[in-house]
Amino acid sequence: MRNIDITESIVKKVGLIAEEAGFEVYAVGGYVRDKILGKDSKDIDFVVVGDSIKFANIAAKKLNRKKVITYPRFKTAKIPSKSYDIEFVSARSEVYDEKSRKPIVSDATLESDLARRDFTINTLAVRINGAEIGQIIDCFEGIKSIADGIIKTPLEPNITYSDDPLRMMRAIRFAARFNYEIETESFDAIKGNADRIKIVSPERIGDEFFKILLSANPVYGLRLLEKSGLLKEIFPELTDLKGNEVIDGIGHKDNFEHSLKVLDNICQVSDKLNLRVAALMHDIGKPRVKYFRKNFGWTFHGHDDKGSKMFKKLAGRMKWSNEMTEYVSEMIRLHHRPISLTKECVTDSGVRRFLFEGREKVDDLMKLCRADITTANKSKLAKYLNNFERLSQLMIEVEEKDKLRNFKPPVDGGDIMNFFQITQGRQVGIIKKIIVDAILDGEIENDRDGAMALLRKIQKSGKFSE
Repeated sequence: MRNIDITESIVKKVGLIAEEAGFEVYAVGGYVRDKILGKDSKDIDFVVVGDSIKFANIAAKKLNRKKVITYPRFKTAKIPSKSYDIEFVSARSEVYDEKSRKPIVSDATLESDLARRDFTINTLAVRINGAEIGQIIDCFEGIKSIADGIIKTPLEPNITYSDDPLRMMRAIRFAARFNYEIETESFDAIKGNADRIKIVSPERIGDEFFKILLSANPVYGLRLLEKSGLLKEIFPELTDLKGNEVIDGIGHKDNFEHSLKVLDNICQVSDKLNLRVAALMHDIGKPRVKYFRKNFGWTFHGHDDKGSKMFKKLAGRMKWSNEMTEYVSEMIRLHHRPISLTKECVTDSGVRRFLFEGREKVDDLMKLCRADITTANKSKLAKYLNNFERLSQLMIEVEEKDKLRNFKPPVDGGDIMNFFQITQGRQVGIIKKIIVDAILDGEIENDRDGAMALLRKIQKSGKFSE
């Protein structure tokens, strides 16, 4: 039997507490898996043969932890901490209703508890008290699965995935995290049960999806999601990007493959979740606006605005945060702006407007636009990158001169109302826009003196007097 070192403080302490209290306790799952892989775990799960909630309260007292979160229905208790979370669960078996992923729980043996777990790599347990401390219990060849780089279920995969469909997402997440393969029988079961993902809450689906995007190989994860049929169930907006339609011998690129390439490019320069979501979703508007012009070819005019609106609906459906929704929808709306600027004769005015609209997202927008260059043509690539460098330099010069990154108009609504002796209303907004446009077009300086001079000019015209 194989042993692992469990001398780190918290596991050793829990083992001593279990010995003193007369409980049989095992560290299980991800902790043991990560130990074998040489990785650290911040969250540690323990299986208690007996009353886990009773033991958790004993352990909390001994560890000087005041808070114990209990879930009596699932025979589970958690002791949270700033440095780690430890969770205790009674050895249990589970029975599922086909319309829910919440099980009916009953007491069971350690082996039965390990059998209910999702994948063989997570069925490992290690003794933390008693005569054989550190000994690994491997009932389902979990060590072999780790060595082989395989994701497989301990029991019949159709039962595993049908009982808890979220495990299908978890299988792909672990595959992307560790660069493992999913066993053929297991992957076939995912394909056969993909439609059952509908019974899982959008919040839980989103959590797993984000972990896939933040994994070591998110593009691999996305390909598995698409191949399994799960992506179509969750995000049809992405699978609608697939394919290359041809008319009169003229085709367009496969926008799904392009989006994966953009995601891969972004992952090389940023681990920011919101930016990775934006990279993956940036072209979702294209299928809705796709149009073939005779003797010209395919156009996707307005796909940025359409995609921005589509993402807001998608994010609402998935119950994603307002912060993510606003960030990604704006990134989608603006993602073509720098590309358009590089195709034009770049002017200070155009750069000012880009800095004004992009605000704090400007750096991320530039990263996204660079990632969006996926051409295999070396001369085109060199030209695009050279144009981006010119734009980047001009942005630095304009920003230093005009300070537009965190731009606020030098006069506010109160100033305008006082100056014109008018009340709050549409006129105030119109005047404010005139000032902003004048600054962005370089007609006045971005300071209060310039703005007040323009207000006096407007006042002379008599157009906005009440």
